[in-house]
Amino acid sequence: MFERRVSSEEQKDFWIPSGELPAATPDAFYRRVNATLEKLGFARKVWAICEPAYADASRGGRPGIDPVVYLKMLTVGFFEDLPSERAIANRCADSLSIRGYLGYSLTEATPDHSSLSVIRERLSLEQLEAIHGVLLEALRQHGLLRGRKLGIDSSVIEANASLRALEHRNTEENYWIYVKRLAAEAGVDPGDMKAVRRFDQKRVDRKTSNQEWQNPHDPEAKVGRTKDGACDMIYKPEHITDLETGAIVHAEVRPGDAADNDGSLCERVMAAVGALSKAAPEVPLEKLGTELGADEGYFSIEQIAQLQQCGVRTVIADPQARRRNPERASKEHRSALRRATRATSSQSGKALLRKRGEHLERSFCHVLDHGGLRRATLRGCVKLTKRQIGGAMSHNLSLLLRHLFGVGTPKQALAGARRVFLPLINRLQTLAVSIRSLFCPSSLRIRRLSESSSRIHLRKASQRGFSTGC
Repeated sequence: MFERRVSSEEQKDFWIPSGELPAATPDAFYRRVNATLEKLGFARKVWAICEPAYADASRGGRPGIDPVVYLKMLTVGFFEDLPSERAIANRCADSLSIRGYLGYSLTEATPDHSSLSVIRERLSLEQLEAIHGVLLEALRQHGLLRGRKLGIDSSVIEANASLRALEHRNTEENYWIYVKRLAAEAGVDPGDMKAVRRFDQKRVDRKTSNQEWQNPHDPEAKVGRTKDGACDMIYKPEHITDLETGAIVHAEVRPGDAADNDGSLCERVMAAVGALSKAAPEVPLEKLGTELGADEGYFSIEQIAQLQQCGVRTVIADPQARRRNPERASKEHRSALRRATRATSSQSGKALLRKRGEHLERSFCHVLDHGGLRRATLRGCVKLTKRQIGGAMSHNLSLLLRHLFGVGTPKQALAGARRVFLPLINRLQTLAVSIRSLFCPSSLRIRRLSESSSRIHLRKASQRGFSTGC
């Protein structure tokens, strides 16, 4: 039998002793995270950075939520692979371990997802980048940030917008109303959606240009190809990474139709160099960001020339090398092309490109695929950039934890514990079997031996192809 637990209408106890409540204590991994952040003075530095965004306490009113709690909740989203702020808030409210990590007791309410939105809007991009710089300084102190060889790459995330809501920029006509009108003119029944979809797929002049169509709920989301090749509304996150250590130096989310080699490439690289100079003020500026590796999508002869004038050695392959006529270019561009070709074909350049594939793709895998950011739940490049900076900070914190303790995520800590205790458990099981065989009767041992020998005999007979009679 079992005891049935049915909710009753009886009045519960009005007062509950605090000693009877379960304690909210972080587990071993989150205790290590807290100890690391306390050793870095993270809270004190974050309070100093975020103080201008909060009103003076003398003005009265309810005090705001600690920004350190908000940043810790973002790290929970990274460690637990939670895609949205609502999921992060629910997880923090449910888990006693995470409550202890945030500093909340069982009787206190953790921040709601609406409070996370308020804090995100309150903190500016500059303040979040300054907080990111605090972790970059910590990586620099532990030798995990060199800053000499950088790599830049972009990926794709799905926007929080639908293709069904597309509207024409000029007429504000819905896309499917537009298609139904064309189908009716072609003699197709507009009430039959299957026929309308087949007509839309086979249209000769069918195109969904971002210059003509937009989503009214998220105008910055663009039509493009997702990671699996499907057509959807997308954004493009971009990382600039230290290719010697894997630390993310700069993170940004750009529109889905933004070209990698547009006119702002040099500005984005120089922004990363500025972040490196703040994290490592003792290093001369000319020794930071001396090399830049990227794929051929970032090649632009104008941007390459500007980067080389800034003292950056570019290791970016020219996709138009066979069809380009250098004689038609200016003298400055010809010199930039020669240096870029020489750097790409050199042994050091090839080694740098291999590092690009190792560290850049890994950062996207950790932040997007295993950090919950592959599918956007916010709208707008600014909001998504703030969320992406939070993912980059969590990635760098994970890198520091892996250096200090050998584990960077809760799953990795659990896997390490299993790897340590599994041999011990196997040895204990073997010892228990041997002890049991010593104390069991001899007839029982003989019977077990006969059973094992009969199983071996049957298995050999079946392997030879004879019938066993079963």
